Amino acid sequence: MADFLLYEQDGHIVTLTMNEPERRNPLTGNSAVQEFIAAIQRIENDRSVRAVILTGAGNAFSSGGNIKDMERQASGEVTGMQIRQEYRQGIQKLPLALFNLEVPVIAAVNGAAIGAGLDLTCMCDIRIASRHAKFAESFVKLGIVPGDGGAWLLPRVIGLSRAAEMSFTGQIIDAEQALAWNLVSRVVEPEELLPTARALAEQIAANPPHAVRLAKRLLREGIHSRLDTLLELSAAYQALSHQTPDHSEAVTAFLEKREPVFKG
Repeated sequence: MADFLLYEQDGHIVTLTMNEPERRNPLTGNSAVQEFIAAIQRIENDRSVRAVILTGAGNAFSSGGNIKDMERQASGEVTGMQIRQEYRQGIQKLPLALFNLEVPVIAAVNGAAIGAGLDLTCMCDIRIASRHAKFAESFVKLGIVPGDGGAWLLPRVIGLSRAAEMSFTGQIIDAEQALAWNLVSRVVEPEELLPTARALAEQIAANPPHAVRLAKRLLREGIHSRLDTLLELSAAYQALSHQTPDHSEAVTAFLEKREPVFKG
């Protein structure tokens, strides 16, 4: 069986492609979570990686949960406690790992991002959508709730009222509505999706990698920290940053009116 997640590196940029298009790239009932965790650990440990693009093969970004798995869970073959453990040891590992990855991740949403597929986009830092993309927090349509952290992630991206509307109705929204609701930052033609994501990744990768990683960490910590706590963390990160060779190079290049060369 082919790998679910294709890992390709070109320079400082890694592209991860969910590669089960015949099933619309589901996140359960396969090796998706394990492969994501392995890829995230590989990226975190590889100092040459400065940005990540996540996309899906075929016409869908990700359909979320596998219906066959849900059929088994609804059949009585497994207990509620077993299902709880499956979530904790399975899909719930993904938001913890991806959300906390210090390398910036751009979701290039090529098609439908449904249920856990939508929540997966919210685990990323930046979302760019093809004009063909569609989004739904559709768990309620199946009589279940977001089991992957969506109830925490989605309101922080689009606000509580709109997250409630999507969660309570299960409605599908198109790319233009996603843009209006700040779910995505750009909508482009399908053929422009990956080139646009690549250009943005290159802009990120051109900066000192330590500064980008620490800036992402501060943004993540700021979601649930008090201002004074975040200021203290910012001071510590700033002290580290001021003593890096890349900071020295940036200051020298500015004074010498030339382009800096960052080595990471």
